[in-house]
This record gives sequence, structure tokens and C-alpha cells, in this order.
Amino acid sequence: MAMRVETDPLEAAYAALLTQGLEGAGEALPASWSTKPGRSSGHTNLQAQPYERSEERAGHANGFKPKRVVTRLGEVTFEVPQVRDSRFYPSALDKGVRTEQAVNLALAEMYVQGVSTRKVITVLQSLVGPEIALSSAQVSRAAATLDVGLQAWRERPLGETLYVFLDARYERVRTEGQIIDCAVLVATGVTAEGHRRVLGVSVELSEAEVHWRGFLESLVQRGLCGVKLIVSDNHAGLKAARRAVLPSVPWQHCQFHLQQNAQAQVARLEQRSLVGQRIRAIFNAPDQIEAQRLLDQAIDQWRKDAPKLPAWAEENLPEGFAVFNYPPAHRTRLRTTNSLERINRELKRPTRVASIFPNSASCLRLVSALLAECDEEWMSGKIYLNLNH
Repeated sequence: MAMRVETDPLEAAYAALLTQGLEGAGEALPASWSTKPGRSSGHTNLQAQPYERSEERAGHANGFKPKRVVTRLGEVTFEVPQVRDSRFYPSALDKGVRTEQAVNLALAEMYVQGVSTRKVITVLQSLVGPEIALSSAQVSRAAATLDVGLQAWRERPLGETLYVFLDARYERVRTEGQIIDCAVLVATGVTAEGHRRVLGVSVELSEAEVHWRGFLESLVQRGLCGVKLIVSDNHAGLKAARRAVLPSVPWQHCQFHLQQNAQAQVARLEQRSLVGQRIRAIFNAPDQIEAQRLLDQAIDQWRKDAPKLPAWAEENLPEGFAVFNYPPAHRTRLRTTNSLERINRELKRPTRVASIFPNSASCLRLVSALLAECDEEWMSGKIYLNLNH
């Protein structure tokens, strides 16, 4: 008759340490867990020993289930006792579970900060252990844990927002087997309390009217109201969408973009700085009447020096005068979309590491996380615009 030989798990752990030294610790750790001391917590929870009949028994053992835990020795798999009719989890593994959660949070945080996957793996190997192996998919899955909270932030209710700023930037995204430049639509605003807020963000295929219209409609559906002025550039898709969704709201053409466009109408490079100075003087006028007077003077001068500029300036520069209808203390904040340009520069640093996003969802995740953090800083910071003036 064949005899079954039971292997002592503790001897297996000792053997791993003796033959492999500290490199065998990863094998010895789960082996030692299989010993009686390692499983005694399950018996304590059941209030009975194996096969013991007792009225105090709180449940029944139901085999073991493998549990992967991230440790400084790398990924270690333990056989965790399963208990029926009782909520049981070995307290000795709590720290390992917390470590695994911390690793996932660290992955998500490094993803948001724009750290490349290769650097993420290098950092975690120095913290957790050289045995740990992470793939790009694991980093992406960890970052996906942010999605629920970010979606709630993007869909949060809005309220009275006096001034709205709109702009877009482009990111390279892999879509349907090809790499295209997708538009990241961003809206910020100044609330009735004078705080600056990030109102929303969306990743679309382009700045076509259909995409801007959908984005603006989503802001209105979330409760955007009380808008007194919209500040943006003059992109055709945005212009059409703005007129369709918010037709009665005055519009301020970004003065910075107007100045750049005006200088592009001048052929001679040495004249461009002079044109820029004159346009800034027009926009810095104390009121709209004086601004119009200075513009008329400039047009007369430009007829001699820059033949293409006068007609363009007469038609387009007055689009930057809407700000004169608002309190003087507000004009500096409302005349351009420079505040959004600064946000775009902040977005550029981490997204530059990503280079090409695998899909639009990953792009939206990253920009949403960055903008949510920016929005939180604005809310906890100083008043952006004193509306009592």
C-alpha cells in the first residue's frame, strides 16, 4: 500500500532560504504562511478547531483562495482560508492589501503628473522591490480608478456664471487605427461670488460646430445660467455654436488674438511691432468712444503704410470693444482668454510625456484630473474678480 508523505511547509520555507538566501524569501514567505500559526487566525475566527463539533462554532472552513499581494519582495501569492457564514480576512495580510492599494494610487497619481510608464515602473521597483513587473496596461488600469470621480466632477451641477471663457487645444490620439489631432474643448468662468471655476472639458474629433454645440449644450443642461459675456477667439465652429446655444449673450473677441491677426496682415516685419503697439493703445482707451477715435486715426495712417490692414481692422477690431460695456475694474480680466492659455500651458507639460494617447478616454482622463485639481485650487484661493466694484 502506498504511503502518503506530508511535506512540512515550514521545512520548505527553510529549504528555500538555505538554498537561495534572501532571494528565496519570496518563496519562503507564502510557504511559512501555510503552517499552523499562519492559519490559526481562521480557526480563531471560527471558534473551533478543524473537525471539532462545538455549539460555539461560528462557521465552516471552505478551502483556500489564492491572493496576490504586492510586497517589497515583489508579488507574492498566499493561500487565504475561506470561511462560510462568516466575514473573515487574515489581519496579517491587511498591510499587504494596503500596500497594493497604495501602489495603485501611486500609479494613478504618477499618471496624472505625466510620468512615463517606464519611469513609473522604475520608481515602483525601487520602492516595492525589483521583482515587481508592471505593464502599460496595468498603469492604465490603475489610472482608470480615477474615472468615477472625474466623471462626477465633469457632470456636477453648475449655477450662475457671469463671465465664460472658451478655448481649445489639440492632442494626438489614436482613433480607429490612425493617429489624429483631437480637440480638447475647455470652458472656465467667473461665478456670481467672484470665484474662477473650470466649467467643463470634452475631447472631440475637431472644433466643428457640432462638437462645440454639444459641449455648450451640456453646460446649459448642467445649470449654466446668468451669463453676461462670452470671451473666446473667432473660430468658425465655435462662433456658430455660440450663436445657436447662447444667442443673446454678448461676445468679446480675445484682444490678444486680434492683435496677432492684425500683425499677420502686415508684410514688413519692422512694421508689425508698431502695429501691435498702436492696437494696444486702442484697446487701453478709457472708453469705447475714445477707442473708436483712435481706431479711425490708425486706419487713416495704415492706408499709406499697410494697404491690406485698414479694411481688415475696420471690420474686426471693433469685436474687441465689447469689454468697454463692463465695469473698468473687470476689463483687465475680460479682455483676453490669457487665463485659459495659461491652463493650456499647464496641460501641455504632462500631456507632452504621453505624446500619443491610446484613445480619447485616456486623454479625457488626464486633462480632467489636471483641470479638477486646478478647479479645487481656484475655489480655495482668493477671489478672482471683485464684483462689488
